[in-house]
Amino acid sequence: MMGNSNLMRQMQNRLAKIQEELATETVEITAGGGAVKVAITGQQRVQAVTIDPSVVDPDDVEMLQDLMVAAFNEAIAKSQELAARRLSVLTGGMKIPGLG
Repeated sequence: MMGNSNLMRQMQNRLAKIQEELATETVEITAGGGAVKVAITGQQRVQAVTIDPSVVDPDDVEMLQDLMVAAFNEAIAKSQELAARRLSVLTGGMKIPGLG
């Protein structure tokens, strides 16, 4: 039984380390040919949003909104992919609910 307990503790420690790394690792996504940029961590925390002033048109707010939605959705997807890749070390590629 001690072997199982040791293995579980090692996995918990490794999971904690991966979660720490994901909190600081970021991906950057652009939409609209670079008009909108979003930087997000591996824990899906938005770090920065950059908007090119040329796309800020008071007569076409809808276009900017569409670019923002596209950028955020892609950033979240890339962040989730990053987390899944990092966590696959623990899961051996298996999908485990709550881990990615």
